[in-house]
Amino acid sequence: MSENEPEKMEAEEAPEPAQPDPAQPGAAEPEAAEDPAEPEAAEDAEAGEAAEAAEEGPDPDARIAELEAEVAELNDRVLRALAEAENVRRRAQRDREDASKYAIKNFAEGMLGIADNLGRALASIDADARAQDANLENIFVGVEMVQKELVTTFERYGIQPIKALGAKFDPMLHEAMFEIEDTETAAGTVAQVLEPGYVLHGRTLRAAKVGVTKGGPKEPSAPDAAPDAGDAAAEAEPEADPAAREGQAAYESQTEPKTASGGNLDQEL
Repeated sequence: MSENEPEKMEAEEAPEPAQPDPAQPGAAEPEAAEDPAEPEAAEDAEAGEAAEAAEEGPDPDARIAELEAEVAELNDRVLRALAEAENVRRRAQRDREDASKYAIKNFAEGMLGIADNLGRALASIDADARAQDANLENIFVGVEMVQKELVTTFERYGIQPIKALGAKFDPMLHEAMFEIEDTETAAGTVAQVLEPGYVLHGRTLRAAKVGVTKGGPKEPSAPDAAPDAGDAAAEAEPEADPAAREGQAAYESQTEPKTASGGNLDQEL
């Protein structure tokens, strides 16, 4: 027998470590080995779900409703912008037309004084004196021709005289200087013109200075109609200019307190 044989025998006789019995209580179970492929599979599954959700996108009906609302809002903005641009264009055109029509306003106001002086010169020449003096007659004719030419030029550029005598008082066209007692003429009628007025393209350039009547009858009103003829009476009543009615009402409200004939009415009506 060699020396190595006892060592081999001792190695073979060494008892093996006891394995724990799973049936016995308190026995520890063997730990399972972790599989490195499981986390990668979970991540791949989550990435696939996210890709599918991205491919499907939001609800088509909701997206269509959202786009339609956006289109309606943009359409409304475009329409409002076009309307505003049209208003600006019309306003600019109106301002340009007004600037063209009323550009001579200051010049025309200065020429009115010349027209007044020519009228005063003609009124100061007596007819009998003209008949006795040929030179005076020639001067009168010359001044009259200048006045007619000036009036023609006024009309060419839209300057028209206001026909005030005998008309109803209109605060937009007339400036009342005094009142005249007249029981036969309707109250508020222009009975005397102190200074003629003019309009420039329908806009008052200078109001006529006038004297108006008071004490007379007011405007005739429609007779009382029967209850069943109300519509006929309303149709038979003549229509008056709204501006004239408002002007007359303003004048009457200002002249309610009775004043002496010839009282000054310098206040604004």
